[in-house]
Amino acid sequence: MAAAAVVLAGAAACGDGSNSIAGQAKRGDNKGYVAGNGQIEVIAPGKRKKPVALEGTALEGKAWSLSSARGQVVLLNFWGSWCPPRQKELPQLQSAWTRYRAAGAPVQFMGVLQKDSVTSASATAAKFGVRYPSLRDDGGKSLLGLQGKVVTVPTTLVIDKQGRIAARVSGESTETTFRSLVDQMLAEPAT
Repeated sequence: MAAAAVVLAGAAACGDGSNSIAGQAKRGDNKGYVAGNGQIEVIAPGKRKKPVALEGTALEGKAWSLSSARGQVVLLNFWGSWCPPRQKELPQLQSAWTRYRAAGAPVQFMGVLQKDSVTSASATAAKFGVRYPSLRDDGGKSLLGLQGKVVTVPTTLVIDKQGRIAARVSGESTETTFRSLVDQMLAEPAT
């Protein structure tokens, strides 16, 4: 049942072929485009797998790794400027990030580009006033260490303080959902 839900979510979000939804989005005609369903998966602490690895270079050229954020809750959002649901959720993510930053909460947000250029992503981030960083597209290498949890764009992962995947949202979501998931992980005791 869960595998079917993942396949459905993947089919409903942004793909990457010329006849895919993403290909249509790149053409700008939105013909046949279907948005993701925002399916949420929360993983109980005892069922979480080992910590995940992710590293890369931010759009601005600075190196970053998930291991440097150990002890904090990290929200990873996998995106492409070519994906309309992603553009819809950018203000939602920015608003959540701004609230955590203003509160001094131990939370990091990081975008992770998929099939996108630094120029397009930077322009999209500027257009929507996004201030949290994003990692450059690495040809999909970043997905290899994420336990198969990223199957479509946009996907958001919430990483617990131990570096483990604790929650996933497949498709577009809202600030309320992002904050609820991050707050849940912040409330967990550090071990």
